[in-house]
Amino acid sequence: MKRKILNIFTVSAIITTIGFLMDGDVKEPSMAMRFTEFFAMVTIIFLAISLIYLPLNSLTKKLQRVRQ
Repeated sequence: MKRKILNIFTVSAIITTIGFLMDGDVKEPSMAMRFTEFFAMVTIIFLAISLIYLPLNSLTKKLQRVRQ
């Protein structure tokens, strides 16, 4: 489980970094605000992926056990 969470965090950080690099909006002059926005987006994407992936993974494992 720890490995899965680390992988989800890595994917969300990569997606957020790509999003920030591709963003064409004017950047905030405050570095604190930039870091806040970055970590907020990492958290949102991490939660979104986790809420979809972990229950689906658990469900597929349970279905495989029932099938055998």
